[in-house]
Amino acid sequence: MAIARGTGERPVGVRGRRREPGGPWVFLAAATFYPLTLLLARRRMEGLEQVPARGAALVVANHVSYLDPVYTAVFVHRARRVPRFLAKDSLWKVPVFGRVLAGSKQIPVARGSRDAGASLAAAERSLDDGGVVVIYPEGTITRDAAGWPMEARSGAARLALLHDVPVIPTVHWGTLSVYDHYNKRFRPSRRKEVVLRAGPPVELDDLRARVGDGPPGARLMRETTERLMDAVTALLEDVRGEVRP
Repeated sequence: MAIARGTGERPVGVRGRRREPGGPWVFLAAATFYPLTLLLARRRMEGLEQVPARGAALVVANHVSYLDPVYTAVFVHRARRVPRFLAKDSLWKVPVFGRVLAGSKQIPVARGSRDAGASLAAAERSLDDGGVVVIYPEGTITRDAAGWPMEARSGAARLALLHDVPVIPTVHWGTLSVYDHYNKRFRPSRRKEVVLRAGPPVELDDLRARVGDGPPGARLMRETTERLMDAVTALLEDVRGEVRP
């Protein structure tokens, strides 16, 4: 696997790629997020070549800190693609930031409402259009004291089953040591390291073959969710150098 350290170089696998057009709002976000990720901690990004150079893909990632989307955005952008996040709709109400989200065509999620299904429909349209959709299956930052993934929701599984696209497991580690929301700690330091790593696409052909004419059943959704999160957890174990208890 080619490795991209936090020095700005790109792995051989993505160096020659043509960048996906993103427009002025994506440019503005990149101009803000790139230096921010370098200021908060040392940055190490591995497996950028797992994000396909073109065509649709679904990135499923663990979620340990509210800083994760900033790093995920830079990760996908360094792979020369434009990320489309599913994010809680309240962020669209934040001055300036909401304009950036809307302008860069991110996907608002209205949790616990009738509009929640519309969010998945918007994500499906992004995949149909050949976009890279990013989703955190847990739905929020983990409450596990050791930072391991919690039980995931079914939205990622639904997208993965209904769209024959690469599903890329991706993990963050180190963002929690910079910003711990639950304990209200913000401690940026260049002595800390934030690691992002993407693994090979999750094999889902056998599960997709079981999808009938209607929506996937609860059992199939559960099996798919477990397989996705098993891949994410295994990747995180490797990054952390320890086995989940």
